[in-house]
Amino acid sequence: MNLSKSEKIMEKAKNFLPAGVNSPVRAFRAVGGTPPFIVKGKGSKIWDLDYNQYIDFVGSWGPLILGHSYEPVLKAVSDTMQYGLSFGAPTALEVEMAEKIVSIVPNIDMVRMVNSGTEAVMSAIRLARGATGKAKIIKFAGCYHGHSDSMLVNAGSGALTQGEPDSAGVTKGAAEDTLTAEYNDLDSVRKLFDLNTNEIAAVIVEPVAANMGVVPPADGFLEGLRKLCDENNALLIFDEVITGFRLALGGAQEFFGVRADIVTFGKIIGGGMPVGAYGASKELMQNIAPLGSVYQAGTLSGNPVAMAAGLKQLEILEQNPQYYTEINEKAKFIANNLRESSKKHDIVMTVNQCGGLVCPYFTSENVTSFSATQKSNLEQFKCYFHGMLEHGIYIAPSQFEAMFINVSHSKDDINALCSAADEVLGTL
Repeated sequence: MNLSKSEKIMEKAKNFLPAGVNSPVRAFRAVGGTPPFIVKGKGSKIWDLDYNQYIDFVGSWGPLILGHSYEPVLKAVSDTMQYGLSFGAPTALEVEMAEKIVSIVPNIDMVRMVNSGTEAVMSAIRLARGATGKAKIIKFAGCYHGHSDSMLVNAGSGALTQGEPDSAGVTKGAAEDTLTAEYNDLDSVRKLFDLNTNEIAAVIVEPVAANMGVVPPADGFLEGLRKLCDENNALLIFDEVITGFRLALGGAQEFFGVRADIVTFGKIIGGGMPVGAYGASKELMQNIAPLGSVYQAGTLSGNPVAMAAGLKQLEILEQNPQYYTEINEKAKFIANNLRESSKKHDIVMTVNQCGGLVCPYFTSENVTSFSATQKSNLEQFKCYFHGMLEHGIYIAPSQFEAMFINVSHSKDDINALCSAADEVLGTL
Protein backbone atom coordinates (compact mmCIF):
# COMPACT_ATOMS: atom_id res chain seq x y z
CA MET A 1 0.00 0.00 0.00
CA ASN A 2 1.42 3.35 -1.07
CA LEU A 3 1.13 5.97 1.66
CA SER A 4 0.75 9.67 0.91
CA LYS A 5 3.41 12.04 2.23
CA SER A 6 0.95 13.25 4.87
CA GLU A 7 0.33 9.69 6.01
CA LYS A 8 4.06 9.00 6.19
CA ILE A 9 4.87 12.07 8.25
CA MET A 10 1.88 11.42 10.52
CA GLU A 11 3.34 8.02 11.36
CA LYS A 12 6.65 9.70 12.17
CA ALA A 13 4.94 12.46 14.15
CA LYS A 14 3.27 9.95 16.46
CA ASN A 15 6.71 9.00 17.76
CA PHE A 16 7.46 12.53 18.93
CA LEU A 17 4.14 14.34 19.48
CA PRO A 18 1.07 13.11 21.40
CA ALA A 19 -1.18 11.62 18.68
CA GLY A 20 1.19 13.27 16.21
CA VAL A 21 -0.19 16.77 16.75
CA ASN A 22 0.22 19.92 18.83
CA SER A 23 -3.50 20.68 19.18
CA PRO A 24 -6.12 17.92 19.60
CA VAL A 25 -8.55 18.78 16.77
CA ARG A 26 -5.73 18.40 14.22
CA ALA A 27 -5.58 14.66 14.90
CA PHE A 28 -8.88 14.14 13.01
CA ARG A 29 -10.17 11.90 15.84
CA ALA A 30 -13.69 13.32 15.40
CA VAL A 31 -13.84 12.47 11.69
CA GLY A 32 -11.27 9.71 11.20
CA GLY A 33 -8.52 9.52 8.64
CA THR A 34 -5.20 11.30 8.37
CA PRO A 35 -4.97 15.09 8.35
CA PRO A 36 -3.30 16.69 5.35
CA PHE A 37 -0.01 18.28 6.39
CA ILE A 38 -0.01 21.79 4.98
CA VAL A 39 3.05 23.31 3.32
CA LYS A 40 1.73 26.48 1.70
CA GLY A 41 -1.13 28.97 1.74
CA LYS A 42 -1.93 31.74 -0.72
CA GLY A 43 -5.13 33.73 -0.80
CA SER A 44 -8.04 31.32 -0.29
CA LYS A 45 -6.00 28.19 -1.10
CA ILE A 46 -3.75 25.82 0.82
CA TRP A 47 -1.57 22.93 -0.41
CA ASP A 48 -0.51 19.77 1.40
CA LEU A 49 2.74 17.77 1.20
CA ASP A 50 1.46 15.90 -1.86
CA TYR A 51 0.57 19.27 -3.35
CA ASN A 52 -3.15 18.62 -3.28
CA GLN A 53 -4.91 21.99 -3.42
CA TYR A 54 -7.83 22.91 -1.17
CA ILE A 55 -10.04 25.97 -0.86
CA ASP A 56 -9.58 26.82 2.81
CA PHE A 57 -12.58 27.68 4.98
CA VAL A 58 -10.66 27.34 8.26
CA GLY A 59 -8.13 30.14 7.76
CA SER A 60 -5.98 29.13 10.75
CA TRP A 61 -9.22 29.15 12.80
CA GLY A 62 -10.11 32.73 12.03
CA PRO A 63 -7.16 35.14 12.02
CA LEU A 64 -6.57 35.15 8.27
CA ILE A 65 -9.49 37.41 7.42
CA LEU A 66 -7.56 38.78 4.43
CA GLY A 67 -6.45 35.33 3.28
CA HIS A 68 -3.14 33.49 3.33
CA SER A 69 0.16 35.24 2.61
CA TYR A 70 -1.43 38.65 2.17
CA GLU A 71 1.41 40.68 0.68
CA PRO A 72 1.19 43.88 2.79
CA VAL A 73 1.10 41.77 5.98
CA LEU A 74 4.06 39.67 4.84
CA LYS A 75 6.00 42.82 3.98
CA ALA A 76 5.32 44.29 7.43
CA VAL A 77 6.64 41.08 8.99
CA SER A 78 9.68 40.96 6.71
CA ASP A 79 10.57 44.59 7.29
CA THR A 80 10.27 44.24 11.07
CA MET A 81 12.18 40.97 11.45
CA GLN A 82 15.25 42.50 9.83
CA TYR A 83 15.83 44.31 13.12
CA GLY A 84 15.30 41.29 15.38
CA LEU A 85 12.65 38.78 16.43
CA SER A 86 12.22 39.59 20.10
CA PHE A 87 13.70 41.87 22.73
CA GLY A 88 11.76 41.31 25.94
CA ALA A 89 11.72 45.11 26.15
CA PRO A 90 9.28 47.82 25.08
CA THR A 91 8.95 48.70 21.39
CA ALA A 92 7.03 51.48 19.66
CA LEU A 93 4.99 48.89 17.74
CA GLU A 94 3.32 47.77 20.97
CA VAL A 95 2.15 51.30 21.58
CA GLU A 96 0.88 51.68 18.01
CA MET A 97 -1.04 48.43 18.27
CA ALA A 98 -2.59 49.37 21.61
CA GLU A 99 -3.57 52.79 20.29
CA LYS A 100 -5.14 51.20 17.20
CA ILE A 101 -7.19 48.70 19.22
CA VAL A 102 -8.41 51.35 21.66
CA SER A 103 -9.41 53.63 18.77
CA ILE A 104 -11.45 50.86 17.13
CA VAL A 105 -13.06 48.89 19.95
CA PRO A 106 -15.87 50.50 21.97
CA ASN A 107 -15.65 50.93 25.74
CA ILE A 108 -11.97 50.19 26.30
CA ASP A 109 -9.24 52.67 27.25
CA MET A 110 -6.25 50.39 27.71
CA VAL A 111 -5.06 46.95 26.61
CA ARG A 112 -2.42 44.49 27.73
CA MET A 113 -0.77 42.34 25.06
CA VAL A 114 -0.31 38.61 25.66
CA ASN A 115 0.54 35.64 23.44
CA SER A 116 -2.67 33.64 23.02
CA GLY A 117 -6.40 33.69 23.54
CA THR A 118 -6.03 31.29 26.47
CA GLU A 119 -3.63 33.69 28.17
CA ALA A 120 -5.91 36.65 27.47
CA VAL A 121 -8.92 34.94 29.07
CA MET A 122 -6.91 33.67 32.03
CA SER A 123 -5.65 37.20 32.67
CA ALA A 124 -9.07 38.81 32.20
CA ILE A 125 -10.59 36.48 34.78
CA ARG A 126 -7.82 37.27 37.24
CA LEU A 127 -8.43 40.98 36.63
CA ALA A 128 -12.17 40.56 37.27
CA ARG A 129 -11.53 38.71 40.51
CA GLY A 130 -8.88 41.16 41.65
CA ALA A 131 -10.95 44.25 40.83
CA THR A 132 -14.17 43.02 42.45
CA GLY A 133 -12.73 41.07 45.37
CA LYS A 134 -15.04 38.17 44.44
CA ALA A 135 -14.05 34.64 43.47
CA LYS A 136 -16.76 33.06 41.33
CA ILE A 137 -17.15 33.19 37.55
CA ILE A 138 -20.15 32.21 35.42
CA LYS A 139 -19.43 30.59 32.06
CA PHE A 140 -21.71 28.76 29.60
CA ALA A 141 -21.89 25.12 28.61
CA GLY A 142 -20.30 24.68 25.20
CA CYS A 143 -18.42 27.99 25.26
CA TYR A 144 -14.66 27.47 25.07
CA HIS A 145 -12.33 30.01 26.64
CA GLY A 146 -8.98 28.31 26.29
CA HIS A 147 -7.40 25.62 28.39
CA SER A 148 -6.60 27.41 31.65
CA ASP A 149 -7.64 25.30 34.65
CA SER A 150 -10.61 27.38 35.79
CA MET A 151 -12.20 27.31 32.34
CA LEU A 152 -12.00 23.53 31.89
CA VAL A 153 -15.20 22.65 33.71
CA ASN A 154 -18.06 20.33 32.82
CA ALA A 155 -21.73 21.37 33.01
CA GLY A 156 -22.41 17.95 34.55
CA SER A 157 -25.98 16.76 34.78
CA GLY A 158 -27.52 20.20 34.50
CA ALA A 159 -26.95 23.78 33.50
CA LEU A 160 -26.53 24.90 37.09
CA THR A 161 -23.85 22.40 38.09
CA GLN A 162 -20.97 23.90 40.01
CA GLY A 163 -17.41 23.43 38.76
CA GLU A 164 -16.33 19.88 38.07
CA PRO A 165 -13.02 19.45 36.22
CA ASP A 166 -13.40 18.56 32.56
CA SER A 167 -9.79 17.48 32.12
CA ALA A 168 -7.42 15.18 33.95
CA GLY A 169 -4.84 17.26 35.76
CA VAL A 170 -7.31 19.96 36.75
CA THR A 171 -8.12 19.81 40.43
CA LYS A 172 -11.59 20.30 41.78
CA GLY A 173 -10.20 23.19 43.80
CA ALA A 174 -9.06 24.97 40.65
CA ALA A 175 -12.50 24.65 39.09
CA GLU A 176 -14.86 24.95 42.04
CA ASP A 177 -15.36 28.71 41.64
CA THR A 178 -16.51 28.32 38.02
CA LEU A 179 -20.30 28.06 37.65
CA THR A 180 -21.91 26.86 34.44
CA ALA A 181 -25.10 28.21 32.91
CA GLU A 182 -26.93 27.45 29.65
CA TYR A 183 -26.16 29.68 26.68
CA ASN A 184 -29.19 31.73 25.57
CA ASP A 185 -30.97 30.97 28.87
CA LEU A 186 -31.07 34.06 31.10
CA ASP A 187 -33.01 32.22 33.81
CA SER A 188 -30.09 29.84 34.34
CA VAL A 189 -27.81 32.84 34.87
CA ARG A 190 -30.26 34.56 37.17
CA LYS A 191 -30.51 31.43 39.34
CA LEU A 192 -26.73 31.29 39.72
CA PHE A 193 -26.66 34.90 40.85
CA ASP A 194 -29.47 34.17 43.33
CA LEU A 195 -27.66 31.12 44.70
CA ASN A 196 -24.33 32.94 45.00
CA THR A 197 -25.24 36.40 46.29
CA ASN A 198 -22.32 38.86 46.25
CA GLU A 199 -19.90 36.08 45.28
CA ILE A 200 -19.77 36.38 41.48
CA ALA A 201 -16.98 38.49 39.99
CA ALA A 202 -17.93 38.17 36.32
CA VAL A 203 -19.88 36.47 33.58
CA ILE A 204 -17.73 35.38 30.62
CA VAL A 205 -19.36 34.61 27.29
CA GLU A 206 -18.57 34.12 23.63
CA PRO A 207 -20.95 36.73 22.15
CA VAL A 208 -21.46 34.24 19.34
CA ALA A 209 -20.82 30.72 20.62
CA ALA A 210 -18.35 29.68 17.92
CA ASN A 211 -16.78 26.74 19.72
CA MET A 212 -19.90 24.62 19.48
CA GLY A 213 -20.33 25.41 15.81
CA VAL A 214 -22.05 28.76 15.36
CA VAL A 215 -24.76 29.64 17.88
CA PRO A 216 -25.78 33.32 17.75
CA PRO A 217 -27.19 35.02 20.83
CA ALA A 218 -30.98 35.03 21.05
CA ASP A 219 -32.71 38.40 20.97
CA GLY A 220 -32.15 40.09 24.31
CA PHE A 221 -29.66 37.52 25.63
CA LEU A 222 -26.54 39.72 25.65
CA GLU A 223 -28.61 42.71 26.81
CA GLY A 224 -29.97 40.53 29.60
CA LEU A 225 -26.48 39.52 30.69
CA ARG A 226 -25.49 43.18 30.82
CA LYS A 227 -28.50 43.95 33.02
CA LEU A 228 -27.90 41.00 35.37
CA CYS A 229 -24.24 41.96 35.79
CA ASP A 230 -25.19 45.57 36.57
CA GLU A 231 -27.80 44.45 39.10
CA ASN A 232 -25.33 42.18 40.86
CA ASN A 233 -22.19 44.35 40.72
CA ALA A 234 -20.46 41.83 38.46
CA LEU A 235 -18.38 42.41 35.35
CA LEU A 236 -19.31 41.23 31.86
CA ILE A 237 -16.44 39.70 29.88
CA PHE A 238 -16.78 39.25 26.11
CA ASP A 239 -14.43 36.57 24.84
CA GLU A 240 -13.84 37.96 21.36
CA VAL A 241 -10.96 35.70 20.39
CA ILE A 242 -13.11 34.63 17.43
CA THR A 243 -15.61 37.47 16.99
CA GLY A 244 -13.23 40.38 17.57
CA PHE A 245 -12.62 42.39 14.37
CA ARG A 246 -14.49 39.65 12.47
CA LEU A 247 -18.20 40.30 13.03
CA ALA A 248 -17.48 44.01 12.60
CA LEU A 249 -14.45 46.23 12.94
CA GLY A 250 -15.42 46.96 16.55
CA GLY A 251 -16.31 43.33 17.20
CA ALA A 252 -19.40 42.04 18.97
CA GLN A 253 -19.90 45.21 21.00
CA GLU A 254 -20.38 47.14 17.77
CA PHE A 255 -22.27 44.34 16.01
CA PHE A 256 -24.81 43.77 18.80
CA GLY A 257 -24.71 47.17 20.50
CA VAL A 258 -23.99 45.72 23.95
CA ARG A 259 -21.28 47.02 26.28
CA ALA A 260 -18.76 44.67 27.87
CA ASP A 261 -16.53 45.55 30.83
CA ILE A 262 -13.55 43.46 29.72
CA VAL A 263 -12.85 42.16 26.22
CA THR A 264 -10.38 39.44 25.24
CA PHE A 265 -8.76 39.19 21.82
CA GLY A 266 -6.57 36.81 19.83
CA LYS A 267 -6.55 35.53 16.27
CA ILE A 268 -6.97 38.53 14.00
CA ILE A 269 -4.83 41.03 15.92
CA GLY A 270 -1.83 38.83 15.14
CA GLY A 271 -2.51 38.58 11.42
CA GLY A 272 -1.62 34.89 11.71
CA MET A 273 1.11 35.29 14.33
CA PRO A 274 0.68 34.06 17.94
CA VAL A 275 -0.87 36.91 19.90
CA GLY A 276 -3.66 37.85 22.29
CA ALA A 277 -4.79 40.85 24.32
CA TYR A 278 -7.34 41.95 26.87
CA GLY A 279 -8.75 45.41 27.34
CA ALA A 280 -11.05 47.39 29.61
CA SER A 281 -11.59 50.84 31.07
CA LYS A 282 -8.64 52.74 32.52
CA GLU A 283 -10.11 52.25 35.98
CA LEU A 284 -10.08 48.47 35.62
CA MET A 285 -6.76 48.21 33.79
CA GLN A 286 -4.97 50.20 36.49
CA ASN A 287 -5.38 47.11 38.68
CA ILE A 288 -2.80 45.36 36.47
CA ALA A 289 0.84 45.17 37.60
CA PRO A 290 2.94 47.24 37.84
CA LEU A 291 0.19 49.82 38.56
CA GLY A 292 -1.91 47.47 40.67
CA SER A 293 -1.88 44.21 42.55
CA VAL A 294 -3.19 41.89 39.79
CA TYR A 295 -0.03 40.25 38.46
CA GLN A 296 0.46 39.22 34.85
CA ALA A 297 3.63 39.17 32.77
CA GLY A 298 5.11 37.70 29.60
CA THR A 299 8.56 37.88 28.01
CA LEU A 300 7.16 37.61 24.49
CA SER A 301 4.10 39.83 25.05
CA GLY A 302 4.01 42.58 22.44
CA ASN A 303 6.50 40.72 20.24
CA PRO A 304 7.44 43.21 17.49
CA VAL A 305 6.95 40.79 14.58
CA ALA A 306 3.46 39.81 15.77
CA MET A 307 2.62 43.47 16.41
CA ALA A 308 3.71 44.41 12.87
CA ALA A 309 1.56 41.70 11.29
CA GLY A 310 -1.53 42.48 13.36
CA LEU A 311 -1.21 46.23 13.06
CA LYS A 312 -0.99 46.08 9.27
CA GLN A 313 -4.04 43.79 9.09
CA LEU A 314 -6.09 46.06 11.35
CA GLU A 315 -5.09 49.12 9.32
CA ILE A 316 -6.27 47.41 6.12
CA LEU A 317 -9.58 46.39 7.70
CA GLU A 318 -10.11 49.90 9.03
CA GLN A 319 -9.48 51.38 5.59
CA ASN A 320 -11.86 48.94 3.89
CA PRO A 321 -15.15 48.78 5.85
CA GLN A 322 -16.84 47.25 2.79
CA TYR A 323 -14.97 44.02 3.48
CA TYR A 324 -17.38 43.23 6.31
CA THR A 325 -20.42 43.66 4.08
CA GLU A 326 -18.81 41.44 1.44
CA ILE A 327 -17.89 38.71 3.93
CA ASN A 328 -21.37 38.71 5.47
CA GLU A 329 -22.99 38.47 2.04
CA LYS A 330 -20.77 35.51 1.08
CA ALA A 331 -21.64 33.74 4.33
CA LYS A 332 -25.38 34.31 3.85
CA PHE A 333 -25.14 32.96 0.30
CA ILE A 334 -23.37 29.81 1.54
CA ALA A 335 -25.86 29.27 4.37
CA ASN A 336 -28.87 29.67 2.09
CA ASN A 337 -27.33 27.38 -0.52
CA LEU A 338 -26.66 24.67 2.08
CA ARG A 339 -30.27 24.92 3.26
CA GLU A 340 -31.56 24.56 -0.31
CA SER A 341 -29.28 21.59 -1.08
CA SER A 342 -30.21 19.76 2.12
CA LYS A 343 -33.89 20.23 1.32
CA LYS A 344 -33.34 19.11 -2.28
CA HIS A 345 -31.66 15.87 -1.14
CA ASP A 346 -33.97 15.33 1.83
CA ILE A 347 -31.13 15.67 4.35
CA VAL A 348 -32.05 16.79 7.85
CA MET A 349 -29.99 19.92 8.40
CA THR A 350 -30.06 23.23 10.26
CA VAL A 351 -27.62 25.93 9.15
CA ASN A 352 -26.55 28.72 11.49
CA GLN A 353 -24.81 31.86 10.25
CA CYS A 354 -23.70 35.05 11.92
CA GLY A 355 -21.46 37.51 10.14
CA GLY A 356 -18.71 35.60 8.38
CA LEU A 357 -19.28 32.45 10.46
CA VAL A 358 -21.28 29.48 9.14
CA CYS A 359 -22.06 26.03 10.54
CA PRO A 360 -24.36 23.29 9.19
CA TYR A 361 -25.73 20.87 11.81
CA PHE A 362 -27.21 17.52 10.86
CA THR A 363 -30.31 17.93 12.99
CA SER A 364 -33.84 19.22 12.52
CA GLU A 365 -33.71 21.18 15.78
CA ASN A 366 -33.33 24.92 15.94
CA VAL A 367 -29.77 25.08 17.31
CA THR A 368 -29.75 27.76 19.99
CA SER A 369 -27.97 26.01 22.86
CA PHE A 370 -25.21 23.55 23.66
CA SER A 371 -27.72 20.77 24.33
CA ALA A 372 -29.23 21.30 20.87
CA THR A 373 -25.81 21.02 19.19
CA GLN A 374 -25.37 17.60 20.78
CA LYS A 375 -28.29 16.23 18.75
CA SER A 376 -26.46 16.61 15.46
CA ASN A 377 -25.83 13.37 13.55
CA LEU A 378 -22.05 13.03 13.85
CA GLU A 379 -21.82 10.07 11.47
CA GLN A 380 -23.41 12.15 8.74
CA PHE A 381 -21.02 14.99 9.49
CA LYS A 382 -18.03 12.62 9.12
CA CYS A 383 -19.24 11.57 5.67
CA TYR A 384 -19.90 15.18 4.75
CA PHE A 385 -16.45 16.28 5.92
CA HIS A 386 -14.57 13.65 3.94
CA GLY A 387 -16.73 14.20 0.88
CA MET A 388 -15.92 17.92 0.96
CA LEU A 389 -12.22 17.18 1.42
CA GLU A 390 -12.26 14.89 -1.62
CA HIS A 391 -13.78 17.76 -3.58
CA GLY A 392 -10.93 20.06 -2.53
CA ILE A 393 -12.86 21.94 0.16
CA TYR A 394 -11.11 22.23 3.53
CA ILE A 395 -13.50 22.75 6.45
CA ALA A 396 -12.98 22.20 10.17
CA PRO A 397 -12.65 18.50 11.09
CA SER A 398 -15.34 18.80 13.76
CA GLN A 399 -19.08 19.34 13.79
CA PHE A 400 -18.59 21.85 16.58
CA GLU A 401 -16.44 24.40 14.76
CA ALA A 402 -17.25 27.25 12.40
CA MET A 403 -16.48 27.82 8.75
CA PHE A 404 -14.59 31.10 8.40
CA ILE A 405 -15.36 33.19 5.34
CA ASN A 406 -12.74 35.78 4.41
CA VAL A 407 -11.91 38.56 1.98
CA SER A 408 -9.91 36.30 -0.32
CA HIS A 409 -12.78 33.90 -1.04
CA SER A 410 -13.79 34.63 -4.62
CA LYS A 411 -17.15 34.04 -6.25
CA ASP A 412 -15.65 30.94 -7.86
CA ASP A 413 -14.50 29.68 -4.44
CA ILE A 414 -17.97 30.16 -2.98
CA ASN A 415 -19.61 28.46 -5.95
CA ALA A 416 -17.12 25.58 -5.69
CA LEU A 417 -18.02 25.05 -2.04
CA CYS A 418 -21.75 25.15 -2.78
CA SER A 419 -21.40 22.78 -5.74
CA ALA A 420 -19.31 20.34 -3.70
CA ALA A 421 -21.79 20.45 -0.82
CA ASP A 422 -24.67 19.75 -3.19
CA GLU A 423 -22.89 16.70 -4.61
CA VAL A 424 -21.82 15.39 -1.21
CA LEU A 425 -25.25 15.84 0.36
CA GLY A 426 -26.69 13.93 -2.58
CA THR A 427 -24.62 10.91 -1.54
CA LEU A 428 -25.52 10.84 2.18
